[in-house]
Amino acid sequence: MGPDTSAGHDARVAALLAKMTLDDKIALIRGAQEPAATDQAVAGYLAGVPRLGVPAMRFADGPPGILTREPSPAPTATMGLAATFSRLDAQKNGAIIGLEARRLGVDVALEPFINILRDISTSRGWNTFGEDPVLSGVMGAEQVEGIQGQGVMAQAKHFVGYDNVGFKAVIDPQTLHEVYLAPFADAVDAGVSSVMCAYNQVNGAFACGNDKLLNTILRGDLGFKGFVTSDWGGAHKPTDLKAGLDMEMPGLMAKGSPWLTITRSYFDNDPAPIAPLKMSKDVLAKVFTRTMPEEDAAPRPPSADVFAGQFPDDPHPTNIAAGLADGAIDMAAIDRAAARVLRQMARFGYLDGGTHQPTGQAPDPRIAAVIRQTSTDAAVLLKNDDAALPLKAADYADLALIGPGAGQVVALGINAEHALGVVGDQKGVYEVLAARLAKTPGAKVSLALANDMTGVPAPAALLSYDGAPGVARFVDGRQVGRDAAIDFTGARRLPAGTTGVWKTKINIPADGRYGLYLQVLGANAELSVDGKLVGRTSSMIGARHGDTVQAGQDNLLPTTDGLNNVRRDVELTAGEHALEITTSDDTSRAPVQLRLNWVTPQAREATYRQAVETAANAKKVVVFAWARRLPVFGLPGDQDRLISDIAARNPNTVVVLNTSLPVAMPWLTKVKAVVNMWWPGDQGAQATADILQGRASPAGRLPFTWAKRLEDYPTHDARHPERGLDASGEVVYSEGLHVGYRWFDKNKIEPLYPFGYGLSYSRFAYSDLNVAKARDGGLDVRFKVKNVGKVTSDEVAQVYLGAPKAPPAGVDFATRALAGFDRITLHPNETRTLSIHLTPRRLQYWSETDRSWRNATGEREVFVGPSSRDLPLRRTVR
Repeated sequence: MGPDTSAGHDARVAALLAKMTLDDKIALIRGAQEPAATDQAVAGYLAGVPRLGVPAMRFADGPPGILTREPSPAPTATMGLAATFSRLDAQKNGAIIGLEARRLGVDVALEPFINILRDISTSRGWNTFGEDPVLSGVMGAEQVEGIQGQGVMAQAKHFVGYDNVGFKAVIDPQTLHEVYLAPFADAVDAGVSSVMCAYNQVNGAFACGNDKLLNTILRGDLGFKGFVTSDWGGAHKPTDLKAGLDMEMPGLMAKGSPWLTITRSYFDNDPAPIAPLKMSKDVLAKVFTRTMPEEDAAPRPPSADVFAGQFPDDPHPTNIAAGLADGAIDMAAIDRAAARVLRQMARFGYLDGGTHQPTGQAPDPRIAAVIRQTSTDAAVLLKNDDAALPLKAADYADLALIGPGAGQVVALGINAEHALGVVGDQKGVYEVLAARLAKTPGAKVSLALANDMTGVPAPAALLSYDGAPGVARFVDGRQVGRDAAIDFTGARRLPAGTTGVWKTKINIPADGRYGLYLQVLGANAELSVDGKLVGRTSSMIGARHGDTVQAGQDNLLPTTDGLNNVRRDVELTAGEHALEITTSDDTSRAPVQLRLNWVTPQAREATYRQAVETAANAKKVVVFAWARRLPVFGLPGDQDRLISDIAARNPNTVVVLNTSLPVAMPWLTKVKAVVNMWWPGDQGAQATADILQGRASPAGRLPFTWAKRLEDYPTHDARHPERGLDASGEVVYSEGLHVGYRWFDKNKIEPLYPFGYGLSYSRFAYSDLNVAKARDGGLDVRFKVKNVGKVTSDEVAQVYLGAPKAPPAGVDFATRALAGFDRITLHPNETRTLSIHLTPRRLQYWSETDRSWRNATGEREVFVGPSSRDLPLRRTVR
């Protein structure tokens, strides 16, 4: 769609506003509840003014993808997309988001997510484009173009400082402009329709009520013309309107809404008194991502009570009605906000053709191809000793695939604000390779899970109630039947809307840690053991995707037959223990499937031993390992032990990682190869198989620095607890603009793998660097890249700009900073001349004294190469 042209609709907008009542205008700047008849279970709904031809709008979460109650293809995780270093992939991923938004009846896609990966322990670090502002800005802007090219509004988030483990960000002006605002500036230049302000405070004021951030910087310095939406519950008073906030979400909430426990509607026009807010996270905690058994023992990093800081108590909340009455706000502020919304609606044609409505059609078939290509392009080959990859013909004589991620794809490994995925498309690598090798003489591919995340039904022989075998079923406190076991799946599934309580006692044969797995679709459910709640599904009316339980939402993976899987490990002594499962209706209107599976201590150990033995006897082993958030900088559970045990028995071991953040790898020297496939999305198995087999050469590059030690990162330096470790809630960005690789360069810290790093199945040579002044005042950087290997492959050429030899007094510069990049495909012996333009902004620094960008004069160096620490070409420029 390109630059914002909404100003051309001023006359039309003014005419509409002149016809509107105050309530009409409020309906454009305050969210509401969608009528049940059309409710798509999206994140937000704006009622519009239908009588004047202003339609309602739906706002849906991501990234990646679009989240409603309907299954929708799961794209590669944002960090994986960042690893492609591909503008084209970013644009295409934006386009498929736009396509899905149109299919699902969504008008505003709440993405891209363009905060910076400042701290790898932040809960949503995987959702970013990494640690560099240029990479984040370029990829985010391309995604905006892709989304909006489909006629759907994009909303860049979270403005700004949503990059830490606290809720009070303290950022100096130069760092703020050059690092954390930079991706938003690129999104604005791409014409983004709207921006979401963050929950946190920035330099003393909440972002959604921060006049300097929203008016002076976003609209003034960055030239933003669209509307600003609060993050859900991020508004705190009606005067946020004057500070630059245009739209409050979620706005009006239904009675009993979980949002009422943390916020109020401050943009409402109801003169009735508003109930005081005593914040409680207890209700919404039901939808938070919870740990799995493998993560339970992981140490938790120090953290503030971020929830309490983001949603403070409000004993005397007021709204627009009160603000108009006492003069705190005026009609001009309301008109200004409503006009900004209307201009974007006019720009996107919503005032003419209406907004998007669900089509009821299947996803566009082009989407799967984009996801597969992105997942392939994202693959980062970290190590490849003795050319262990790609797999050779001899490897197929006995190839062992180990780990849950071999049997099922870890599409998106965490319950969050992303597309639900299409379980039927999520084949495992084992299935893909077995099919490809089915007609290959002598080929043998085996699978060993090492960790059985599905388990088996708890044996009926161990279940009894009131002295009789089986399970008693109760409805409204009255026993209505007895079942042999809790296994109502497949042909035994129950009618839609079935609810009840199942009670039994299980006779545990021996003391130990048992896995109890509550597996369900079509209903919410919770499991209690000896009267104590141990697990429950995480859907909730009014919270995420419309209280519809979805496969995989509560575990790394769905069960092998596609059920949601609430897994808990419980220490049980030998003898009887009371089990109780309670179900309640969700809104899916689907048949109810319910099962209680378990994994005994003996079965767990046997599964592990089988995996090690299978690997030991194989010719080649590929171990699939995964990580989510905990432990920080580590693999959960016993995966490190598993890889070490296997590598000790079989030196031909390859590791495939499914992680979107760096992890420690204590076994690294013991394995031949390591490839990170990120969280690859629905099509990840095909992409992974393509990389393993050499159908594609890996060419992804790290969008972050992979440290040797956690404490090497600036936010985990014990000498600087103010950066996030002191758990006070205030986080001082005292490292300044030296985030990520810039910190490692400044302090001469050797990383395990540097920013921009990634191996290939081929090799490349760089030569003939030439740097010339461009007409716009920037630089044109020209150089040659030759594929000197034997395999067609992509290469990511990167241009870095050094600090001025004589920097201005009081101005900080990175030792080197990414200034441009390009991804190209080269055949063996092919040479390509690349020209990468560095805009004048890349050569400038922010002066808070002048409140403007200033040229950095004098000599500095331009570097070119395949990573931030491998830069064979350099040239001094003035």
